[in-house]
Amino acid sequence: MDTDILPLTPERWPAFEDLFGRQGACYGCWCVHFRLPPAARRVNDREANKAFMKRRIEDGPPPGLLAFDNGRAVGWMQIGPRADVPEWNNKGRASAPLDVDPADAAAWAISCFFLRSSARGKGLTHRLVAAGLDFARQNGARLVEACPIRQSKDSRSIGLFVGSARVFEQAGFETVAERKEGRPLMRYALTPAS
Repeated sequence: MDTDILPLTPERWPAFEDLFGRQGACYGCWCVHFRLPPAARRVNDREANKAFMKRRIEDGPPPGLLAFDNGRAVGWMQIGPRADVPEWNNKGRASAPLDVDPADAAAWAISCFFLRSSARGKGLTHRLVAAGLDFARQNGARLVEACPIRQSKDSRSIGLFVGSARVFEQAGFETVAERKEGRPLMRYALTPAS
């Protein structure tokens, strides 16, 4: 797969919309699960989630990266400062911060993935994570954290929206905590951009 990986900016909304499809990926989530409190998620439908995400993209900065194959979006990774995904920081979550301030603009998170079924099993998440580390470094991040799933019985598992621990291990992330079995909080310390 020959992919280009680019930040999700407003002019790339049509490609993102095409990737997520009419259902909005993951049961109409539109990648707002970690952005909205549970009460808001319960009353929102897929159209409200879509409108929320479109506004977020228009407001900037880019909330993640899109992978393109021959001009068509085939994958998405949500990455940015922890503060941009407030629900990811809740104390009861496996992804809650350990020793960093979630308001620190240099503390980033990779919180979600979505890939077309035709793009799975081809190393795309590895390429997205590598591109995400470069993107984070270029935008002043000091560290990037993820809270992936350690094992999945099926490559189509909905639980893989957080990524596979194996992918992050291969990228050089280290486990800093495991509050929930099978869901390590992993970290990559970045060196400043030169």
